[in-house]
Amino acid sequence: MTMIAYPPKPSPGDRIAVISPGAGLPGLFPRPFELGLGRLRENYELEPVEYPATRKMGSTPQERADDIHAAFADPDIKAVIASIGGDDQITVLPYLDRELIRANPKPFFGMSDNTNLLAFLHRSGIVSYHGATVMTALGRPGGMSALTAESLRAALFTSGAYELRPAERWNDVDRDWADPATFDAEPESRPGHGWIWENADRVVEGRSWGGCLEILGWLLMADREIARDLSEYDGGVLLLETSEEMPSAEEVFRTMRNMGERGLLQRFSALLMGRAKTWSFERPHTPEEADRYAAEQREAVLRAMRAYAPDTTIVFDVDYGHTDPQLVIPHGGIVRVDGPARRITVTY
Repeated sequence: MTMIAYPPKPSPGDRIAVISPGAGLPGLFPRPFELGLGRLRENYELEPVEYPATRKMGSTPQERADDIHAAFADPDIKAVIASIGGDDQITVLPYLDRELIRANPKPFFGMSDNTNLLAFLHRSGIVSYHGATVMTALGRPGGMSALTAESLRAALFTSGAYELRPAERWNDVDRDWADPATFDAEPESRPGHGWIWENADRVVEGRSWGGCLEILGWLLMADREIARDLSEYDGGVLLLETSEEMPSAEEVFRTMRNMGERGLLQRFSALLMGRAKTWSFERPHTPEEADRYAAEQREAVLRAMRAYAPDTTIVFDVDYGHTDPQLVIPHGGIVRVDGPARRITVTY
């Protein structure tokens, strides 16, 4: 059984590593990256430190692993944050020195492809944080979302309980980072409708695990960073969300079905399903098409859960993952899901 512990927190004035364990997109799109770095300095009073592969597209897995090791080993670095995700971080995992990282625990913030590192840190006994990459959350045009900014501040600097709130307005329509006009104003948003609850007749409190569903599927196929003894996940809170690649409802169902066949789904007492991203440049859905896509995904999740874990408490449309705002959720930390009160509280 892996013992999970919270790493020490940074303080304003500390240095924070900014790395690209997935794609070196800061090199292609410097504007949102520079905005994010500026907000780390101005809003959070942290000094970002870049590494050789941070802005390098096409860096090797070894180069990215070297940056991770350097960030964790440096005693002057008090936290680590990913610039953005990617699609091949799984190739970095074999190069990581688990004992070096375990001996130098630090808060790590990332999502999407960074699900790989979240899973690695979980298996290493370190609580990490799902959410708030530099280019998306911090580099958001027009300013950070208020919910994102507040959640990130609490996760960075505090250690107590923090109650998540559903977004009153949200967005998942991207704009072109190569167009300077993108950064002239905040993104347009849509009204929120609150969270959707299933089996909400109980209170569940447990350690969280999960992340981007597509990446978890890859980890399961590669048999990496999944506990050998699945009882480690008993009573926990499963975190799932889908990416801008917008997997079909059938693909979501099949991935979750495979998790059920592995014996994984039924270990968790609650599932927080992130709000589905329903728009991409390749599939610019109308609002009606977007609503239909989201509804079909919810039904696919319910179909899998009813087959393998019918009593699990489920909360849909939690504001974390690939939509905006982007709440930060501790990965491996304590999450309390209070069905009767319709409240979700995390411990940072």
